[in-house]
Amino acid sequence: MERDSYTDDEIRDILSLRYVAVVGMSKNDNKAAHYVPKYLSENGFDIIPVNPTTDEILGKKCYPSISDVDGDIDIVDVFRPSELVLPVVKDAIKKNPKVIWLQEGIHNPEAEEMARKKDIKVVFNRCMLAEHQRLF
Repeated sequence: MERDSYTDDEIRDILSLRYVAVVGMSKNDNKAAHYVPKYLSENGFDIIPVNPTTDEILGKKCYPSISDVDGDIDIVDVFRPSELVLPVVKDAIKKNPKVIWLQEGIHNPEAEEMARKKDIKVVFNRCMLAEHQRLF
C-alpha cells in the first residue's frame, strides 16, 4: 500500500502538535489502538479518546464522536478500517483539525481528498508511534 509523500521534516512538524483525538481508541492493551495512544500520552501528547462503546480509557474521558470533543484538536488519529474512514473524516472536518492521521494500513482516497480541500493535512498508512520513535 502506498503512503503519503511527506518528508521527515514535515512529519516532525506534524508530531510537534500536541492535542490528538484518537478515533477507535481501545481499552484492550494488546491492540495498537491502545498502546499507540498510550505511548503518545507518555511522550507529551494530550490524548483525547474517541470511542462510543466506553466512557473512559487511560483515565481520560472518552467521547462518542469527534464532534462531541470539547476544545481544539490538532490531530485526528484514526484507528478504523479504510472503508469506515469517510464518516470519521466528515465528522473531523467540523472540528477543523490541522492534521488527519490514518494509521498504518489505512487509506481512503475519497476521505483524504475531502480533508485536503479544507486545507487539512492528511497522513496515511503510517503509525504515529513508529514515526515518533524513528524521528525523535
